[in-house]
Amino acid sequence: MKSIDELKKEIILYGKLAEEKNLTPGVSGNMSARYDDKILITSSGSANGYLDEDDFVVIDFDGNVVEGNKKPSSEKLLHCAFYKMREDVNYIIHMHSPYLSSFASAGLALDEPIMAENVFYFGKIPLAEYGLPSSVDLVEKTAKYFKEYNAVLMANHGFVVGDVSIKDAFLKLTLAESYAQVVLNTKILGGAKILSDEQVEEIYKLRKKI
Repeated sequence: MKSIDELKKEIILYGKLAEEKNLTPGVSGNMSARYDDKILITSSGSANGYLDEDDFVVIDFDGNVVEGNKKPSSEKLLHCAFYKMREDVNYIIHMHSPYLSSFASAGLALDEPIMAENVFYFGKIPLAEYGLPSSVDLVEKTAKYFKEYNAVLMANHGFVVGDVSIKDAFLKLTLAESYAQVVLNTKILGGAKILSDEQVEEIYKLRKKI
């Protein structure tokens, strides 16, 4: 198991990368890591792109603070729900990146098979119904997708993704943001050419070979 200092360094690094790529504007979003039977999560009011080692709190899987003198992110219960449902998820990134947030705010899921790569990695990116940020309602409406999906759009809010490593979670964030931009561009160009059911099934079969 990685030490708490190692986990902090990872999150700080990828927070900076997200800032450089304009994926985490201002003081918004949050990041976390599974830490044995606890969760290391960014503190409330911290900026992902400018984190230091004091911007973290350790909580249990019910959201109670067990270490740290700051308040945990207000979305702590969303992180708790994701980790509880998915033992394979060790890191969670929740951000308000521009293109993904545009689709979330327009009430549009990214569920059409347009690009083979995105079908391969995501299948679909569903849209969870709106819930007040930091509320139990938000958690319930979003968490129901975690069993089947690693990435979910949150209506009028943003995007959340989880994976086994922070690198994998971050790469899925960048891939999804790029995909949202491509989908928007295709709408400007008159509409995307949708892959057929047969083509989608062929892509799914590739997952078992690679």
